[in-house]
Amino acid sequence: MPTFKYKARDKFAALVNGVTVAESREDAAKKLKDIGYTPVYISEASNQNPNVIFKGFNKVKLEEVAIFTRQLYSLQKAGIPLVPSLEAIALQTKNPYFKIIIEKITADIKGGLSFSQSLEKYSLIFDEVYLSMVKSAEASGKLVEILERLSSIIEQEIDTKSRIQAATRYPIIAFVSLCLGFLVVVTFVIPRFASIYGQFKTILPLPTRILLAINLAIQKFWLLSAITIGILVFLFLRFINSKTGRPLWDNLKLKIFIFGPLLSMLIMSRFARIMAILLKSGVPILEILDLTKATSGNIIIARAIENIRESVKQGKGLSEPMKVSGLFPPIVVQMVAIGEQTGKVDELLLGVADYYDRESSYMIKNLTTYIEPLLIFVLAIMVLVMALAIFMPMWNLIRVFRPS
Repeated sequence: MPTFKYKARDKFAALVNGVTVAESREDAAKKLKDIGYTPVYISEASNQNPNVIFKGFNKVKLEEVAIFTRQLYSLQKAGIPLVPSLEAIALQTKNPYFKIIIEKITADIKGGLSFSQSLEKYSLIFDEVYLSMVKSAEASGKLVEILERLSSIIEQEIDTKSRIQAATRYPIIAFVSLCLGFLVVVTFVIPRFASIYGQFKTILPLPTRILLAINLAIQKFWLLSAITIGILVFLFLRFINSKTGRPLWDNLKLKIFIFGPLLSMLIMSRFARIMAILLKSGVPILEILDLTKATSGNIIIARAIENIRESVKQGKGLSEPMKVSGLFPPIVVQMVAIGEQTGKVDELLLGVADYYDRESSYMIKNLTTYIEPLLIFVLAIMVLVMALAIFMPMWNLIRVFRPS
C-alpha cells in the first residue's frame, strides 16, 4: 500500500506534518478528515525509505515498543476497538518509520489479517515472545491482560539496561580519559624526551622503547596499524560467531569477573519471568521452552533450556535438568520442584524471577564498587609504565654525567 506525506491543519488551525498509508491521495485525504485534520498538501512518498535519508536510520527503539504496548493496553482497557486504537497511537508516534509501520499494521488488519499476522511482518521490532503472547491473546480473548504483561516484561528490560548503563558510566569515562591521556603522552611527550636522550649514546630502557614503538605505529604506520586492528577484530568476530568459537565465548562471558554472574542472573530472570507469564497466558510448555531457548542470547543457557525441554517432552519435569545443568542455585531448583508438586509452576517461576531480580539489582547497585579495584589496578599499571618510560632514561643520564 502506498505511503503519503502530508501537511494539514488541526482543529486549532496549527500546521502538522506527517506520513500515512492509504490506497490513493483521495483515501489519504479522507483519513485525515476522519481524524479532524484539514489537508493542505499530500504527495506520495517512497515505500522503501519514507522520510528517512539512510536506510540505517529506520530503527525502532525498545522504549518506543514499550510506549506503543502501554498505549495499546490503555486504549484496549478503555474498550476502544483495535483499529481505532492503532490509528490513535500512529498519530502520536514521533518516529516516522514506526508511524508508517503502525499504519501498515492497521491497514493489514482492515484487509482481513489478524493482529499477530500483521505483526509477524516486522519481526525485527516485535520479537518471538511478543508475537507468541499476542497469538495467545487472540486465542484466549485476553488481549488487555496479555498486553499489560508484555508491557511489564519490556519495561523491566529497559529498567535493567538503564541501571547497568548508570552503574558503568563512571568507570567507562575514567578508563577512556586515561587512554586519551596515554595517547597524548605517547604522541607528544615521549618523542621529545627521546630526541633529547638520542643525543647521548645510551641504550633507552625497555618501557621507553615500547612507548616509542607505539608512537611509531601511530604516526608512521597508522594506516597499516588500523588495517591490522580491523583484520584482527574481523577474525575475532568471525571466530566467536562460528560453531567452535560461540560456545567458548558464551562460556567465557558467564565466567568473566563480575559481569559473568550478573549476565547469568539477568538471563535466568528473563527466562523465569517470560516462562511464567507465557504459562499464565496459556502457551504450551514446549513452545515456551523453544521461545526462551531462541531468545536466551547465550548458547550455554540455550543448551540447558534444550535439556529441560527434552525432559519435559519425556514427561519428567523441569527441576531435575535444571539441577543437572549447574546454572541454577539449589533454592531455585527447589522452588520449581515444589511448583511441579503443587501445580503452581507459574507462580513459583515468578518467585524465581523476583529472586534473580533482587540479586541482580544488588549487584548492579554495587557494580561501581566491584569495578573500582580492577580499574585502579589498570590505572596504576598504565601510570607506572608512563612514569618509568620518562624517568628511567633520566636516571641513566645522571649515571653518565656523575663524576667518577
